[in-house]
Amino acid sequence: MAEVDYNKIVRKHFMYPKFMGEIKDAEAVAQITNPYCGDTMKVYLKIKKDKKTGKEKIIDAKFQTMGCGAAIASSDVTCELARGKTIQQASEITKEKILKKLGGLPAAKVHCSLLGQDALHLAIKNYELKAKKIK
Repeated sequence: MAEVDYNKIVRKHFMYPKFMGEIKDAEAVAQITNPYCGDTMKVYLKIKKDKKTGKEKIIDAKFQTMGCGAAIASSDVTCELARGKTIQQASEITKEKILKKLGGLPAAKVHCSLLGQDALHLAIKNYELKAKKIK
């Protein structure tokens, strides 16, 4: 298997992820497995209504990822990007934004950024569906 050369930002997020873990009382959870490589990400979101704006904000985001360095780094950056965002803003986080925050990934690893995007979007969708059932 060929060795992959990651930049400093990717290596930092892989070696020292800030948002790895689980949120026991998360309002939203989703798990995605990438069919291309088998990497799996589970994302947890803690969501609260902002008292000033009345909008729902992601106040915490954590992940558990089984996969390569790029998948772990992408998961960490996804959580970093989502924290403090409204649900609407977080739903606009794309693989391009994840890749930009990482400073890029080798071409063979770009698919890992989809893991973060897809897991985040599914968690938001799950949250919205749950919220509709409660009302």
